[in-house]
Order: sequence, then structure tokens, then C-alpha cells
Amino acid sequence: MNIFTKIISSIARIGSVPEDDEDTRLQKALLVLCTFPFLITGICWGLLYIYYGTITAAWIPLSYCAFSLISIIAFGITKKFKFFRFSQLLLILLLPGALMVALGGMINGSAVILWALICPLGAMLFDTLKHARIWFAGFVVTLLICVAIQPYIQVEKILPENVIIMFFMINLIGVGGIIFVMVYYFVGQKQQFQSRSESLLLNILPKEIVQILKKESRTIAEHFENASILFADIVNFTPLSSTLSPAQLVELLNDVFSKFDSFTEKYQLEKIKTIGDCYMVASGVPVSRNDHALALTEMALEIRDYVNSNTFLGNKLEFRIGINSGPVVAGVIGRKKFSYDLWGDAVNIASRMESHGHQGTIQISEATYELIRESFICHTHGTLNIKGKGAMNVWYVTGKK
Repeated sequence: MNIFTKIISSIARIGSVPEDDEDTRLQKALLVLCTFPFLITGICWGLLYIYYGTITAAWIPLSYCAFSLISIIAFGITKKFKFFRFSQLLLILLLPGALMVALGGMINGSAVILWALICPLGAMLFDTLKHARIWFAGFVVTLLICVAIQPYIQVEKILPENVIIMFFMINLIGVGGIIFVMVYYFVGQKQQFQSRSESLLLNILPKEIVQILKKESRTIAEHFENASILFADIVNFTPLSSTLSPAQLVELLNDVFSKFDSFTEKYQLEKIKTIGDCYMVASGVPVSRNDHALALTEMALEIRDYVNSNTFLGNKLEFRIGINSGPVVAGVIGRKKFSYDLWGDAVNIASRMESHGHQGTIQISEATYELIRESFICHTHGTLNIKGKGAMNVWYVTGKK
């Protein structure tokens, strides 16, 4: 770290305390660092006014520098950020108005009062919006008072016209530049926040559902005539979980299901949820697709191969996988911690395909078999007695043809 960086870091830490959270520490550092350019500018302005013979006007920016420096030192000693913030905002509000009066008004003062706008803008950045409104009202009152008392103030000396024009340019460019930077920052923060919020939503809901929620405020429920649902569940999970610490248990599930998530993305499927040690994924929702059963079976085979060829925290895992195809209702439920879910007989049967299956197998219903039999190797496994449905023919998928 070079000397300049060390100096900046030391200045930024003025007034900070170990108890500060990240936002408070950042606010303190920014306000202190922003104060120093104004100190340098104030000194330069004071010297320029002395050069042009306006001694009274020169004392105002030089006084600002003195008071500002005192407030920084006091902040470093007392650590009282509210007082430091108030003193800086008050100085930047009052002194441009005083300087305008000393120079002979709005025109002769090159609209130097514009610098007072930094006060309410700074309050938006370093204080609350409520206080920013109060500071803006203070700016308006200060401007009106300065205009009202101007005729009664005897001006020491009017600056030459070319100097007035030069200061006009400096003031407009300076204030305009600061306003642009601050607005640019706020817009950037807003876009970043919106992007982060949308990213979080996309981790909870399908992209198509997010777009609907952004445009409409209504219950979302859609019927899909052709969809496929997969359930994958860890065999003997309860005994396994008793041998692991809570942290290890979460780590194991995270490792396994994160890989499943990558398979979901690979085949452009829709993860619905995880229920304990069970993973649920669907195909054909929220966007219909003709190959819904084929894509889901591809993923099932990849899950099986991945689990069979890996260990997790030193443990071999076995999964039961069940798939069914048919009509479903899909929608968003809840007002808080809402989720995208599926309902219907097709979902219930897919769950039964998994729960009545054997470890290491992919068990499918007849509905799914009819959709994939031309592309995958399937072996009949007789019938299962499904509650509410009676005997159902089932098959095991062992590979691709």
C-alpha cells in the first residue's frame, strides 16, 4: 500500500468506532472524504477573491474551511456523527448565500447560491429523506432571505464582468457535475437493487411467473394438459441423518441438490421444491413442451449415474426416483414466502412412483412409458396398488436406446 492510499484510508477512518455497521462506516467515510475537496476548493476561492480585491467575500470560503476543519477534528475526538453531519450540511447551506450577498447578488455573485443545493442532496445521501425535505426547505428560505436583504447590503467591490462569467461557468459546472454524480449514483443503486430483487425472485419463481407478477396483481393458476413430474428421495435418510451433525447434514443435502439444480438448468426443467430429503422437479411447466417426458427421463438417468459414481461426506447414497405424466394445475400460493407449486392426480401418482419404488431405480407410470418407450430402455415391473387408483402398470427405466 503506497503512502497516498494510506493517507486516504486514515482520513476515511476518522470518527469510526468498532460498533459501526457497514452502512454507517461507509457513510462516515464518504462524508469525511467529500469534505476535503470542499476544503481545498474553499481555500482556492478565498485566494481568488483576495486577488480580485473582494476581501469581505474572501473571508466567507476561508471561514468555511476553518469551521469545517474544526468540525472534522471534533468528529475525530467525539465520534458524534450526527453533529458532524449537521455542521457540514449547515455550513454548505448558509455560506453560499452569505457569499452571494457579499458579491452583490445573484448575477454579480455568479449564482454561487447554487452550491447550497448540495445541502439537501447531501442529506439524501447521508441522512434521511425526511431530513432532506427539511434541508431543502432551508435552502428555499435561505435563498429568499438573501434576495430580500441584498438591497440593504453595501457591496465592497463588484467583480469584473469576465471574472463573473468565469465564476458562473465554475459554479454551473461544479454544481451540475456534483448533481449528475449523485443522481447517477442513486439511479445505479436503484438498478442494482432491482436487479438483485429480480434475481432473488427468479430463484423462487419461474421467469414467466415473475413477469406476470410484475405486471399484474392477481391469483396465478394455470392448467397444463401435458406435463411430467419427478420425485427423487434418499433411501434410509433417517438413519443416515442421525450419524451426521446438523452442519454436515445441510452440507450433504446442499451438495447433492445443488448438482440436481445444475441438471435442471441443463435440461431446461422447472425445480418445484425440496421437501426434506426429497427433490421435486417438473417438465412442461410453466412453458409447455412436447418432449416433457423425454427431458425429465434424461435428467433421471443423469441423477442415477451421478449418485452411483460419487460419495457424499464419505457416504454412498441410494435414491428412489419416480416419474409420472399427465395434466396438472400450476400456480403461486401464499402472500408471504410464496412458492410456485403443482397440484393434481399426476403429481400424486408421481409421488407414489417414487415412494413405492426400489433403491437405485427409476420407476415410471404407464402414462410416462407411452411417451418415452421409443427412446429409452424400459422393463415392466408388474403392477402397483395405488391408493385411490387401484392397480397400475409400472416400468423401470434402465438407459437410453
